[in-house]
Amino acid sequence: MALALASVGFMLSIVIPVYNERESLAPLHAELAEVARDRGYDLDIIFVDDGSSDDSWRQIETLAERDPRVSGVRFRRNFGKAAALSAGFEQARGDLVMTLDADLQDNPAEIPLFLDAIAGGLDVVSGWKQVRYDPWHKVGPSRVFNWMVSKLTGVALHDHNCGMKCCRREVLNEVRLYGELHRFVPVLAAARGFRVGEVVVRHRPRRYGQSKYGVNRIVKGFLDLLTVRFLTGFGQRPQHLLGAAGLVCFVAGLTGLGYLALDNVLAALAPGSQLGWLDPQRAFLGAAMFILLGVQLMSLGLVAELIVDRSSRGSDRYSVAQIVSRGAAQPVPPSDSANGAIHGASRPQVGSRAP
Repeated sequence: MALALASVGFMLSIVIPVYNERESLAPLHAELAEVARDRGYDLDIIFVDDGSSDDSWRQIETLAERDPRVSGVRFRRNFGKAAALSAGFEQARGDLVMTLDADLQDNPAEIPLFLDAIAGGLDVVSGWKQVRYDPWHKVGPSRVFNWMVSKLTGVALHDHNCGMKCCRREVLNEVRLYGELHRFVPVLAAARGFRVGEVVVRHRPRRYGQSKYGVNRIVKGFLDLLTVRFLTGFGQRPQHLLGAAGLVCFVAGLTGLGYLALDNVLAALAPGSQLGWLDPQRAFLGAAMFILLGVQLMSLGLVAELIVDRSSRGSDRYSVAQIVSRGAAQPVPPSDSANGAIHGASRPQVGSRAP
């Protein structure tokens, strides 16, 4: 159901992770204030200092003293962007929640594009930086990563790494972030049945400081992709993956034993007519290892199924969009929608919008 933003009052929360971005905070706040003034938005701005070693927190305190719409959260040390976003989401009071990077490369003037897409019926909107002002060693791996995410998850977005995203409050009630999963919010939301799309945004050159991008982020990104693929595809039925792999290993081991049995039968019936393709001792050890590995994987799958069953009772089994009682539609209370989970009645809708 589309949200008519122009006709109803709403609050927009903007969560901004900060890590050594002191020079950027005041200009960013000024741009946000200008957009709010021009568009009449009721803003709720949350800066999350992720263990900065410069004066970022002092700048956040100054902004909070001058503007009652600004609040801040300070971590004792660097916990990562996903943790910073999660802390900001907990403080957010808005009906819609938007994320921005603090380096001024995201343009607050493009916030209306995201709100228009939400009003059009989407639940999560991600930015797409068609033209980027980043070095080649960052752009190249990012494009490969985005292609892999789209192919493996079925959520065909061009820029999963874009820090500029907007979503409805109910999405955050169901999607839990940890580790480095912040870039996969659209994927996790789509797996729960929310409608996901993207809008084209203009990427701006960095004004201050240095990029926090490094080779370790590439490695972590690909490992997190495997985690998300498992969570969205097999999170509720891990035996479908572990059991299938175990069954393949078990059958391979039995095939090896069958080969040895046939070789021995031929040797007994007609000495010298053995198959002789493999050394019998090595073939037996290999077959035994495959059988044991298969049994272990299937047993691990059963244990994982037991854990999922015990931990998901009363929650994490379905996602409720709306409730009808005696002909009257009722919104889902946050406490109920938080207990949602993956259901696959149909493939999530993925859209694309351009300014």
